[in-house]
Parts: sequence; C-alpha cells; structure tokens
Amino acid sequence: MTEGNFVDYVKIFVSSGKGGKGSTHLHREKFIEKGGPDGGDGGRGGHVFLVGNKGLWTLFHLKFARHIKAGHGGDGGGDRSTGADGDDKFIEVPLGTVVKDKETGETLFEITEDGEKQVLSRGGKGGLGNWHFRSPTNQTPRYAQPGLPGVEMDVILELKVLADVGLVGFPNAGKSTLLSVLTSAKPKIADYPFTTLKPNLGIVAYRDFQSFVIADIPGIIEGAAEGKGLGHYFLRHIERNSTLLFLVPVDTPDIKAEYDILVNELTKYNPEMLDKERLLVISKCDMLDDELKAELKVELDVAFKDVPYMFISSVAQQGLTELKDKLWKMLND
Repeated sequence: MTEGNFVDYVKIFVSSGKGGKGSTHLHREKFIEKGGPDGGDGGRGGHVFLVGNKGLWTLFHLKFARHIKAGHGGDGGGDRSTGADGDDKFIEVPLGTVVKDKETGETLFEITEDGEKQVLSRGGKGGLGNWHFRSPTNQTPRYAQPGLPGVEMDVILELKVLADVGLVGFPNAGKSTLLSVLTSAKPKIADYPFTTLKPNLGIVAYRDFQSFVIADIPGIIEGAAEGKGLGHYFLRHIERNSTLLFLVPVDTPDIKAEYDILVNELTKYNPEMLDKERLLVISKCDMLDDELKAELKVELDVAFKDVPYMFISSVAQQGLTELKDKLWKMLND
C-alpha cells in the first residue's frame, strides 16, 4: 500500500431511512359490502451498519464516500400488506476503528473483531395502518400513522492501528530500516527527518511459523503531545500496542535524556502508556567495538535499572535474532 493510500481519519455523514406510511385502505370485494379497514403497516427504514473486516488496513475507501444513506421503507397497502423494509447500508471498516459523534465528540463504539456488526444509525419505524385502529365505536377509521423519520448524523471514524509492537523514536532513529529488515515491509528510507509520514505495518516471521505484527510510527519530537511535528497526529496508533520498542541511535549525545523525552510525550498524551511493556533498543551499534560497547553498558546499567535494553545494528544485521526472541517472550509473558 502506498503512503498516500493510508487514511486513518475520515468524517462522513450517515442517514438511515425513514419508515413507510401506514395505509388507510378500506376492504372492497364483490358481494362484500363495507369490508372494513385493512390498511397495512409501513416498512421500517434501512439501518446503517458498521462491519469489521480484518482484510482492511485503512479507511481510504471512505475518503470520497462522504454521504451514506440507507433506503426508505415502503408504504403499507390494502389487504393488510406491509410495506417493504428499506435497504440497509453496510460500511466495512478495518479492525481498530473508533466511531465518534462529530457534534459532541463522544465515542460511540469501537470495532475490534472480524465480522463484528454495530448499528450506527437506526432506521425509522414504519407507521401502523388503519387496521390497528378499528374498534366497536370506530369501525372505519380513515387515518393511519406516518412513518418515523430516519436518523441523520455526522460521525468521525478514527483508525487506531492494531499491532503487537510499536516502534517509538525520534526522526531518523532508524525505525523504518529496522522494520524493513525484520519484515517484508518496504517503508520509505532516507537520511532526512520525517521520512515516514504514515504508520507502516510489518509481520515478523518467527520460529515454527509463528508471527507478530510490528508498527513503525512516524517520528516523535519534544512537544508532540501539544501538536508539534507529526507525533500528535499519530500517537493514537501506539495506544493499541501491547509492547513499546524505544529505538535510540548509539550516536545520540544523551541516550537517557532522549528516552525520557519520548516517555514524557507518551505519558502526556495518555498516562496509561506507562502500563505497557517497554524495551530500549540501541541502534547503529556496528559503529562500536567491544571496548566501547562495554563502557556504554556500564552507563546504561545505572541509567536503566528497570527497563531492559539491547544493542543492534539493522544494516549489519547484528542482534536481530536476539531482538525477535526478546519481543516474542515479552508478548507471550
């Protein structure tokens, strides 16, 4: 999927169908005089449903479908004939889609399972025909109920990527490079900041035909939680990851300070981020010899007493098997 086709935020207008009118028909048949009321009910209006589809990874198919309307119910007829129900509309969305009311900002529901179906906008009920209003004192009612109107609403669909591991790091930390060597994904890689403009997903093949999903989130900078850079727009994708992999290059002047900034931005966005499993990965370690690595390890043991860390090199393919083993263990513990 190309970068421009990844859409994780759309606004749409949905309208359910209105109910059909009840009939005021009076029965007419040869040799039967004054047959009485036999008006049927109107059909219900069509509902608008959201359906989870595990084969979708983006909301791109809704980018240009801004107005979605269900069919109206048919009117009732004579001989107690009920009108046809309006056609329902089914909107397929990827798993992890959050639905919000645009006016109030209230979260209505979330689609998390394949095939899960939720009513977004319920169709109007059909009106009752005059058959229902007959009585000993009113034997020929010439009135019936109109159908109820449908529901119109503006909604926001937000996609929060469902991945097991989220890559967190500053721009140019090497996240896309790591994703490209761990998976078959082919993210854009270049030597300038904010190369990645959309989240990239990749499936890591593990032993015995097992696998897990890893997501490369666009680079976070200090102040991302307040809207600086691209981080604020994409931080929501990290909420779904069970494990966070903090990637910091070994040539960073202060590894602990950079890690603290990343953790702080995530915490300001959502304090629940602190509850996730964390792994610090020092990248680009092919630049270190064994002596420098030993010296750095002494410093890191002091700075990161509660956070496990590892040394890797994506380009030189160093430490990647150990990284997969560590991530698999963290995901399954």
